[in-house]
Amino acid sequence: MMKPWMILTALVAATPAAAQQSFAAPEGCEAVLTVQNKGCVMINVWQCDADDPGDQWIALLTQAGVFSVQKVDSEFQWIEAYKVTGNQRLITPAEDSASLTELFETQIDTWDFTLETEDGTERNVGYDLLTGETTEIDGEVLLNTEFQGRTIDQDGNEIDASNGRQFVSEKHRLFFFGESWPQEDPDQIVDMSPVEFIYPGEPGFFSDTPKYECNEIDAGFRP
Repeated sequence: MMKPWMILTALVAATPAAAQQSFAAPEGCEAVLTVQNKGCVMINVWQCDADDPGDQWIALLTQAGVFSVQKVDSEFQWIEAYKVTGNQRLITPAEDSASLTELFETQIDTWDFTLETEDGTERNVGYDLLTGETTEIDGEVLLNTEFQGRTIDQDGNEIDASNGRQFVSEKHRLFFFGESWPQEDPDQIVDMSPVEFIYPGEPGFFSDTPKYECNEIDAGFRP
């Protein structure tokens, strides 16, 4: 439930000048995980003492630097996000909150939530579905999911509609990118699946440099 297609479209528009060029966990926070993905993107994950239990911060990095920093709770609700394309905040209570607990217990989780953005509100409606299959990547056992989602602006216009396959971790209580495509063009598949999971003390932990398929970024990230 990470709206990868909209993220990819925004990544194309982001310029190196707009993004930071270095990265570290803030003071009072603990760096916990780095994931190197296909598509020349990576994420760094950290947790902070001042936050509620289960809250996590996720930084998405590209060749240009830090593209976004997003806070999620233990259910993977998007609490707030700070992006080169504009900031977002979850409006609570949600009509139908995202819930990892529900997904793990019933195999499906529907969601209907609204984000406050710098351009107005955006309503996100869709579902995540466990397929019953698992995939092991770099020693991590991940549950396979399918998703469908729509984003609607404050005037009722649909600004995104996408489908895809992702991964979710019961261990980390996080979603990880997989394959996604716009509903109007299902042949236009973009794959941002994980390649490496890196922990504290391991080479490459909390790197700020994506390493996979970066020479293909121009060909793969056409909006």
